[in-house]
Amino acid sequence: MPKIYFVDVTNRDGVQTSRLGLAKLQKTIINLMLDDMGITQSEFGFPTTMHELNYLNANLDLVRRGVIRKTRLSGWMRAITSDVETAFCNCPLLEHCNLSQSTSEQMIIGKYLGKKTYDDILKMTCEAVECAVSKGAKTVGVNAEDASRSDLDFLIKIAKEVKKCGADRFRYCDTLGYEDPHTTYNRIYRLAKEVQMPIELHFHNDLGMAVACSVEGAMAAIDAGVDAYINTAVNGMGERAGNADLVSCLLACLKSAGFKGKYVVDEKIDLSKAWKLAKYTAYAFGLPIPINQPAVGDNAFAHESGIHADGALKDRRNYELYDFEELGRGEPEIIETGRMITTGEYGGIKGFRNVYDKLEIEFKDENEARNILELARYANVHTQKPLTESELKFIYHYPDIAARIMTVEPYYRPEGELEKRLQKGSVTMPEHII
Repeated sequence: MPKIYFVDVTNRDGVQTSRLGLAKLQKTIINLMLDDMGITQSEFGFPTTMHELNYLNANLDLVRRGVIRKTRLSGWMRAITSDVETAFCNCPLLEHCNLSQSTSEQMIIGKYLGKKTYDDILKMTCEAVECAVSKGAKTVGVNAEDASRSDLDFLIKIAKEVKKCGADRFRYCDTLGYEDPHTTYNRIYRLAKEVQMPIELHFHNDLGMAVACSVEGAMAAIDAGVDAYINTAVNGMGERAGNADLVSCLLACLKSAGFKGKYVVDEKIDLSKAWKLAKYTAYAFGLPIPINQPAVGDNAFAHESGIHADGALKDRRNYELYDFEELGRGEPEIIETGRMITTGEYGGIKGFRNVYDKLEIEFKDENEARNILELARYANVHTQKPLTESELKFIYHYPDIAARIMTVEPYYRPEGELEKRLQKGSVTMPEHII
């Protein structure tokens, strides 16, 4: 029977959340946590974006070393051959990619301004897929941007053609959150039935239906006889109103009336890691988890009403659909209210050693301690937040990777008017900036 898999896009789409973002170290920890949880794939970034390259290649090195073992790392790029060539040149170890192409009349006219026809779109996309295959990509997904407003016959046509060219999956993108569960099922079922290739479900939450549409789309794909790959972001992060939330989608597929016992979810996924991942991601983004967030919000297992409290105490199944222990919740959290020693960009060796002693990490000599201290200082500058236990452990165990992730060399080649201005000695008149 076909299965439901998960492709988390926190490190690609989630980080595009306006006015928020993640440091490269934080993105790396999220990849490690996704791997620990057994999530099928992480769309971990943009191989054509210069400031991403050290982070991307360092994470691919973690795969090569066997540190990231269960989660595939996939790069996102436009479905044009120049992007594909640049991506595989920039990231030689890249094995998985998703190629994105606009497919709706609105996008073709509104973005390409009438310079491209449907035939042009089809040709560009097929050439990009063939290029990725020739570069050695093990899996190639094709993303139909604005699929929910695209002509379904054209989607079927392009999906069949890219399948012939070597594409492994077709991503149905509800880019504007326009779809509803009923239309999602009908469109995805027909697409999957006619194309017979795995379908990715990528839904945004502009109308508050991202989770519902994602799981309904997965049901349609499975019913049509193909695997389903639900795209999610941790805590529903993403552009505008966000993407489908990872934990909510996973629980819906495991616990809801229409799914439980009827559809198979990737068996490698360990739900008990969900709480730790959600907490860390909220901390990294600097955005608290909403109190009423399903499963991981503070009130997800809280009862106050007399009837509810009485019923939950008698048998928690009266008012709880699933157990908090299943999510990795329930352990007490210790909050220091007395003396606290931390380490950061201005930390010294004594305080630094104290912090690592609490992690039961012992340095072999003074050189090792001072080297890791220097990396911890840079990490604090890098994240601008107190370092977490996971980050501190990662820096200790993989110092070379940590150093690489935190190293960014600006792509700076002055040309044209900027070059002329700098040749004259910057600006001719001082400008008032502050």
